[in-house]
Amino acid sequence: MPPFRVAIVDYDLGNLYSVKHACAHAGLDAVITSSRGDILEASAVILPGVGAFGDAMENLRRLDLVSVLRDMAASRKPLVGICLGLQLVMTESYEFGRHRGLGIVEGPVVRFPDPVEGTRKLKVPQIGWNRIYKAGPEGGQDPWEDGLLAGVADGEFMYFVHSFIVQPQDPKIVVSFSQYGHVTFCSSLQAGNVFACQFHPERSGVEGIKVYRNLALCLQQAREESVRD
Repeated sequence: MPPFRVAIVDYDLGNLYSVKHACAHAGLDAVITSSRGDILEASAVILPGVGAFGDAMENLRRLDLVSVLRDMAASRKPLVGICLGLQLVMTESYEFGRHRGLGIVEGPVVRFPDPVEGTRKLKVPQIGWNRIYKAGPEGGQDPWEDGLLAGVADGEFMYFVHSFIVQPQDPKIVVSFSQYGHVTFCSSLQAGNVFACQFHPERSGVEGIKVYRNLALCLQQAREESVRD
């Protein structure tokens, strides 16, 4: 069987080649593209990003990719948002004004509310390693068991670079949270076929690569189910 084709969305603001390399490491055939056709035909889509929210949305509109990404979110195919990609799937952002997002997930993107640790004020942006913890009711179903964080240890370190955080309206879609000073924030979410994370799995070593391997596994399982049907 041919490898799964993954479209990495190129809108001039992204850590594209690191993501492509991570996909290759996981056995995924990834293409960096801004083509609507490539995105719609792909088995999965990755929306990475580093930079300003407003500029990113302007570029997506210029490339006529907003409706395509919304269509992907409404399909059964995986849509993965990374860092700025997580923020873009939200309703709106307050970075340098107020900007509409893709509106795939309800909730705003807001600046870190002056994180402090004891009497020490922490730097924003947060740059470096931080832990991710499982969200959800204690003693309930493991929120990572069947998703892209399967096999990652609770409290594992991932690599972050960000000044803003997302606040999903529905707390049940939060699958991991992190702590920066006194601020607890959503570090990843799962809404249907949409998984998005604030950290960079492609820059998070062996544990981060598990996200891409789990994506390949999810695509394989979907293929097997379609064959059985």
